Amino acid sequence: MKVLIIAQYFPPDMGGGATRAYNVAKGLILNGCKVIVISAFPHYPHGNIPHKYRWKPFKIEWSNGIKVIRTFVPPIASKGLIRRVILFTSFIISSLFVLPLIDNIDVIWAANPNILSIIPALIYGSIKKVPVTLNVDDPWPEDLYFFNLVKKKSIFSKIAEFLARMAYHKAKAITPISPGYIKIISGRYRVNPNKIHVVRAGVDIHKFKPLKMDTNDKIFRITYIGAFSIAYDFDQILLAAKIIEKEDKDIRFIIQGGGELANYIKSRVRELNLKNVEVIDKIVSRDEVVRILNMADMLILPLRNFGKPYLGISSKIYEYQAVGKPIICCAIGQPARYVEETKSGISLSPGDYKAIVKNILYLKNNPHIAEKLGFSGRQYVVNNLTIKRIGLEIIKCFKYLSK
Repeated sequence: MKVLIIAQYFPPDMGGGATRAYNVAKGLILNGCKVIVISAFPHYPHGNIPHKYRWKPFKIEWSNGIKVIRTFVPPIASKGLIRRVILFTSFIISSLFVLPLIDNIDVIWAANPNILSIIPALIYGSIKKVPVTLNVDDPWPEDLYFFNLVKKKSIFSKIAEFLARMAYHKAKAITPISPGYIKIISGRYRVNPNKIHVVRAGVDIHKFKPLKMDTNDKIFRITYIGAFSIAYDFDQILLAAKIIEKEDKDIRFIIQGGGELANYIKSRVRELNLKNVEVIDKIVSRDEVVRILNMADMLILPLRNFGKPYLGISSKIYEYQAVGKPIICCAIGQPARYVEETKSGISLSPGDYKAIVKNILYLKNNPHIAEKLGFSGRQYVVNNLTIKRIGLEIIKCFKYLSK
């Protein structure tokens, strides 16, 4: 099977969308498929496009057996709605310029950006006469409502809902990453549930795995690594650190990544005069991410409290599980339910920094329980969420199109 994936975000870009696209591409390769990815120049979230790509119309490269054709986007940070729209529009247009480079294909998987990837996918599908499957990392525009980025019943929301309805109905199949999205897609937009196939993000268990790390110190590390985005509430970590600083001098918090909240986090650390928090505003390779996760004794997912349960599940959780570390999951909804069901960590109400303190101290003082949680998480992803298995699930979805 020859598969064309359209994904504006693809490694080395950060974020769940890039990870999801890569995992599916690699999973398809492992199941014997041939894969071509049309992606944008690496740019997310900082907008610093490497010089070897800048101002070129496109560039062809190979990544672990995957042919990647990267197309133009301007070197601007993915920050704010207007800039994001500019980046989305640039990619939609530039992705079409490489159409002559695409030979015969059997199916198209529109990976990201949410909903908008359907536009170039449908054009390619029409010309190549192949079906289009739409991925859903986040329901859109519902995700914008959730984060209070767009008001309901505004002109923008009406346009966005029109695009979403068009995308869901034009796609021959839909692959949301979470069962929490089914009700929105089938209920709100009246899409036939039979063409919705939940396929989780998955994780590369051969890359993300437990490693023996010799730290040569007594420091107990609690780590977050990923995007500094508005989806996360880092204040709850910093307030917890302020309390813990007085109770246990061996505990240290590591916050690493990049994004629009970087300066805010740094200013809050200075304001609270925290000596046990290290903020590293640096985006690193996936191999380095694995090393940093393995250096940790505990991993934290500090989602923000928007007063509503989260319907999606961050791919970060699967990576946390894969390295065999216990998870402190600050969330309600699907992420909390998943962590509880897989017995891989402790779920807390987002924003409850006193509960963070209590449970960090509890797991630190009960290492056998922490180890058991980490082991349980690792075993779950090994048994259920390898990228090879994710690839097989996507192939089953593609085969549905031929029925």
